[in-house]
Amino acid sequence: MVAPLSGSEKLRLREVFASVQDSGSLSGYIRTYGIDSRSVSKLESFIMENGLLDRVEGNANVHRWSEQTQLEKGDSVAVGHMSELSGYTRISVTQNNLQELKEIWDQWGNETKQLFYGNYGDLPYLLDVQIDERLFRALAQFWNPVYSCFTFGEVDLVPTVEEYTALLRCPRFQVDRIYSRAVNVPTFWKKLMALTGMSEKWITAKIKEKGECKCISWDALKGLILTHPDEAKRVDVFALSLYGLMVFPRALGYVDKATTDLFHRLSKRVTSVPVILAETFRSLDTCRKAGAGRFVDYAPLKDIVASIRRVDVPEENWIALLQNLQSKDVEWRASWMIPGETLYRCGSFDWVPLLGIWGAIGYASLLVLRQFGLRQFVLATHGLTQSEFAYRGADYKKRVGEISSTWNKTCRLKGVAIGPATTPEYVEWRGRRINDNIPEPSVEGARPMEEYLQVMPSELEIMKQEFERKNLELKKG
Repeated sequence: MVAPLSGSEKLRLREVFASVQDSGSLSGYIRTYGIDSRSVSKLESFIMENGLLDRVEGNANVHRWSEQTQLEKGDSVAVGHMSELSGYTRISVTQNNLQELKEIWDQWGNETKQLFYGNYGDLPYLLDVQIDERLFRALAQFWNPVYSCFTFGEVDLVPTVEEYTALLRCPRFQVDRIYSRAVNVPTFWKKLMALTGMSEKWITAKIKEKGECKCISWDALKGLILTHPDEAKRVDVFALSLYGLMVFPRALGYVDKATTDLFHRLSKRVTSVPVILAETFRSLDTCRKAGAGRFVDYAPLKDIVASIRRVDVPEENWIALLQNLQSKDVEWRASWMIPGETLYRCGSFDWVPLLGIWGAIGYASLLVLRQFGLRQFVLATHGLTQSEFAYRGADYKKRVGEISSTWNKTCRLKGVAIGPATTPEYVEWRGRRINDNIPEPSVEGARPMEEYLQVMPSELEIMKQEFERKNLELKKG
């Protein structure tokens, strides 16, 4: 049994890790830098017993591969790239009224809720997160399509597969078993029959056409949740409604056919996390490229909004704050994130391709290593800007098949938390990186974060304060 490390030994071990990530070799380091023999033995024992040697040297190999690949292939966009994005993106944040879903959830007993958690995870927590429309509109201005991330001043942030796997915490998910739009799937009405246990006649009468897609109304599904004699069916229909109304709300008041395609696969232990992220990123891409649009998938961004939300902060204040955001303003790793492994590439892709229910897109988790408490280095980004496509046309099925097969060959970076540092090469690369059209930092407009978040009092509050002031003066007189 190895004795716990002292504070100074932990600091020394962190220095060792940082050096290994730069040099790629641990051999001889801890003796070269004058550590006494007792500490040498203790550090070596600690490293070997915890398997840290393989993890650190493995990460150093990823570091070298990533920088070399970036050097050989180039960036996501080349020098001379001219952005076609408008200066301001008008976002509609119209969403379904989720109050009835919340009321049903609140009325359920503990046994029914546990049945839901066991099959579908912690998705209902999003029902309690309120939408700050001003913040949503401000966030959209900073979506950087060429890197599939938010770029705020000197900070890049993006929801990741690992974060949302931890948040949704669904025991049935198999992390690498992804949804892929199958060629031969049961028809819409057959899937609904299997899900609800209702007759073909009942189902076909409830299916509606909304634009180019087939849907079933929330009113029809609500009736089943309230009256179905089978508790498991009630839970299944409630879960489908959550996905259709809250996560993928394409037609307001209806659950889309594509959502039931995904839901049909959840019983096969498929994870919905890559799908949720894919449609979030694609929706942001679409809105930014069009200069306007209705945002579709709120789920990953709801958590961002919940963590920094302030009541009645004007949109322009949010924009000013975000465009001047600095590394010191960010708590890089969420307290609930357990250090583990980070998916960083699949098969021949130098990043992670994500399959959604309406299209596909790629993202680079190596861009946000600091979100995992890891050291940030230069990453491979070539091809990211061409990664997005919709499920239509002649060749999309071939591309879907290729992406699906690459998820059988995933590569992960093992977590060794040495602090949210950055390499000098990364700082240099990010300084010359070409972003898409996003608000640039404003030196003149930079002010302390607290000033941007100050809430202006309403007229009623001003009147109340004035009344209290005069009342106090009368008492003194």
